[in-house]
Amino acid sequence: MSKKTLFDKVWDAHVIDTIANGPQVLYIDKHLIHEVTSPQAFNELEQRNIPIFRPNQIVATADHNTPTQDQHLPVKDALSGNQLRQLSENCEKNNITLYELGHKYNGIVHVMAPELGITQPGMTIVCGDSHTSTHGAFGSIAFGIGTSQVAQVFASQCLLLSKPKRLRVSVNGKLKNGVLPKDVILYIIAKLGTNAGTGYFCEYAGEVFENMSMEGRMTVCNMSIEMGARGGMIAPDKTTYEYVKDRKFTPKGAAFDKKVAYWKTLPTDEGATFDQEYSFDAEAIEPMVTYGTNPGMGIKITENIPTLNDASFEKSLAYMDFKKGESLIDKPINFVFIGSCTNSRIEDFRVAANYVKGKQKANNVTAWLVPGSKQVEVQIIEEGLKDIFDAAGFELRQPGCSACLAMNDDKIPQGEYCVSTSNRNFEGRQGQGSRTILASPLVAAATAVEGRIVDIMKQLN
Repeated sequence: MSKKTLFDKVWDAHVIDTIANGPQVLYIDKHLIHEVTSPQAFNELEQRNIPIFRPNQIVATADHNTPTQDQHLPVKDALSGNQLRQLSENCEKNNITLYELGHKYNGIVHVMAPELGITQPGMTIVCGDSHTSTHGAFGSIAFGIGTSQVAQVFASQCLLLSKPKRLRVSVNGKLKNGVLPKDVILYIIAKLGTNAGTGYFCEYAGEVFENMSMEGRMTVCNMSIEMGARGGMIAPDKTTYEYVKDRKFTPKGAAFDKKVAYWKTLPTDEGATFDQEYSFDAEAIEPMVTYGTNPGMGIKITENIPTLNDASFEKSLAYMDFKKGESLIDKPINFVFIGSCTNSRIEDFRVAANYVKGKQKANNVTAWLVPGSKQVEVQIIEEGLKDIFDAAGFELRQPGCSACLAMNDDKIPQGEYCVSTSNRNFEGRQGQGSRTILASPLVAAATAVEGRIVDIMKQLN
């Protein structure tokens, strides 16, 4: 019997039909939708008089356009309000479960689906959102799709796809104190570049990922897309089963045990081959920051910006107002954002609270903490983290995508730097003319306290 990878096992189990020398028809277990990419797809089906094939396999939430203050009031922004209204109407019309603004399960789609047990190992999961790869942390095949593909899944619960190639990135050893999952993925992307994963589905393997919490694994898989991969996966194990158990939509009792027995068959077979492999040493990784306008432009916090003679590199530095060879340590920062589908889970806020406890935010800093879901917001309050943040001068807002992509009121002003736990540092991503420095929640919290970028390792040791 041929040796198979985790990716092959899940993919092959979902192939319904194969076109000779062509694409395959892949069955989709879960279709997640939000207010941004679904309206056009709903309209297309309506115009063609095609019903939604399996509404029970679709889950909707409002996240991109949602305000993070006064969520009980009508949405002020007309465009955002309209998109949210359309989502509610479309879901009601088509019998689709929707966790709208204010619902106790509302939140960022890639945060609320795992915490509700909607996301499970061995599934195929799609969403009209590039960071769907987050769900691969559970050993599922999860990826973002375009509007026409959203319509395809609505109509048939299937997609016509060419099978990606297999990539494995292994990181072995023990991480240094202060190095978080966000640093691991920023390091990998900085080393491999933003197109190393193009055409591949990436499996993350090795001791570092085996020892990571589910929150950490989600952070890593979330950013697979930033190195060009179609998605990222981590094999399910005891950590996965324990996280999934007893969640709202997880099977219970004997049904759960039966699922686990299947999930145990999913990890990559010993001796299975990959089309491409990379490996890294955990000890080489340190807290990371980005200095440019793509997530691959990252350095260890203690390193200096490279000195390359390259037009696009120089254009990035000009936008960021940085110089070649410059150190970012002591760079003054006025905005800090802890949130987004990359780092808005309870673990991220525990890390931040642990650091800021008993300290004060710098006067020049606006520090926004935006939970990824209503459930995370409740945890922050119940665990007493809100009290710590309040005392330190941080502002805890309501759940949503917030300043990750500025499709709402949370925008970083032109020309300002923001140390952000989100996933993208593109030009204008957090607001027109804003400058984004990607970092871990720990580095972000330290920046807020100091009002500048600091060598966090020095403080911890």
